[in-house]
Amino acid sequence: MAKELKQLTSRSQDYSQWYQDLVIKADMAENSAVRGCMVIKPYGYAIWEKMQRQLDDMFKETGHVNAYFPLFIPKSFLSKEADHVEGFAKECAVVTHYRLKNNPDGSGVIVDPEAKLEEELIVRPTSETIIWSTYRNWIQSYRDLPILCNQWANVVRWEMRTRLFLRTAEFLWQEGHTAHATKDEAEVEARKMLEVYAQFAEEYMAMPVVKGVKSASERFAGAVETYTIEALMQDGKALQSGTSHFLGQNFAKAFDVKFADKDGKMEYVWATSWGVSTRLIGALIMAHSDDNGLVLPPKLAPFQVVIVPIYKGDEQLALINEKVDGIVKSLKALGVSVKYDNSDNRKPGWKFAEYELKGVPVRLAIGARDLESNTVEVARRDTLTKETVSCDNIDTYIKNLLDDIQTNIYKKAFDYRTANTTTVETYDEFKIKIEDGGFILAHWDGTPETEEKIKAETKATIRCIPLEGDNTPGVCMVTGKPSAQRVAFARAY
Repeated sequence: MAKELKQLTSRSQDYSQWYQDLVIKADMAENSAVRGCMVIKPYGYAIWEKMQRQLDDMFKETGHVNAYFPLFIPKSFLSKEADHVEGFAKECAVVTHYRLKNNPDGSGVIVDPEAKLEEELIVRPTSETIIWSTYRNWIQSYRDLPILCNQWANVVRWEMRTRLFLRTAEFLWQEGHTAHATKDEAEVEARKMLEVYAQFAEEYMAMPVVKGVKSASERFAGAVETYTIEALMQDGKALQSGTSHFLGQNFAKAFDVKFADKDGKMEYVWATSWGVSTRLIGALIMAHSDDNGLVLPPKLAPFQVVIVPIYKGDEQLALINEKVDGIVKSLKALGVSVKYDNSDNRKPGWKFAEYELKGVPVRLAIGARDLESNTVEVARRDTLTKETVSCDNIDTYIKNLLDDIQTNIYKKAFDYRTANTTTVETYDEFKIKIEDGGFILAHWDGTPETEEKIKAETKATIRCIPLEGDNTPGVCMVTGKPSAQRVAFARAY
């Protein structure tokens, strides 16, 4: 049975299939009866809950509060901001009727043709329009600003080609929507939230990211500027892992949201929006996991330690239970999450394979001999190494080990990104290097025509214009025209 659990397609054989196998076999999610939608299973949802809890704390530390806005958006709202509707029109699910009735022929239910809505409703693909319609009622004076709201919600974007966590028709996310009295304040907010996302990715997900600005063609629909964090997956493809948008006054003008400033003059409000989604779980999997299964950073693992007893008979188990009880209490006192699996329906070998597959950072095994010697076997998931250690001060030993695992997982991902980041000068060199994957830093003349040419010929896109890094001017690798700085290219999800 242990062998069956670990029968994953290898990354080198078929990375896409490896990912799909791993999500399903690690019991994280599965496809649902609704095409393009997924069921997030308890183990996968536990990771999302940990992400959600930490991000929510970080949002609140920066002054944000949670609210909730409707799932349905009047169609006319999407018509108010031209770029926005154009960006989302092809992905919208539309509600046209509000009632079903039994088919007279007895074959089931049908849509009642007399229950047609006067105005169709859009199932939210994002909430800028419904929120700015609401903010119009909340804002009259500069004293009402800033508004710093976030909502945890689901959204629907009608995707044709889906992949669990990475791209589904419905997904979970958070979306922040803020309103400000000045342009500077809104721009500071957008940059601040980018930093929050980068800090979360690196400190909690153990995933290094490049912070940057999107090119005009890659911007969020309706934004003046889109800031992004981009991460590199183990197959050499980039993954956009969070975005923060400076919306200018576009939505305030579309929904006529004005305020009286200190001099009584009416001004349009300045806006931002920002969000991350369950796509982060996909990023977590692809950034760290291996051919044996998940590798989870301890800060986001549903449980950080699993303890498996090895025994013969109830008498031995009772003695081990007593010993483990003390270990569990001391670990929990240090804030370590622990699972003690003394179930009798699976053998220890099966359990070892299962918890390795599920990426539990530390596994302890304790048997009768360990009781005699006051020791325990400690296995760490990131390196697949084992050692026998004393039970004395095991709590602090494990606590320090978890910190070391978190650091090591980040370092491995950072070293991979460094080894797979290349600087090129010519387009011919670019075409060769892009086949190897990774980030390529190259000069670009800033025109959408050149950007589109590169995309059409190489399938690589500008992931971002980095905020940190090489700002030395040069010449575009394609046209030879002046370039202000190098930008980050990659093939991406």
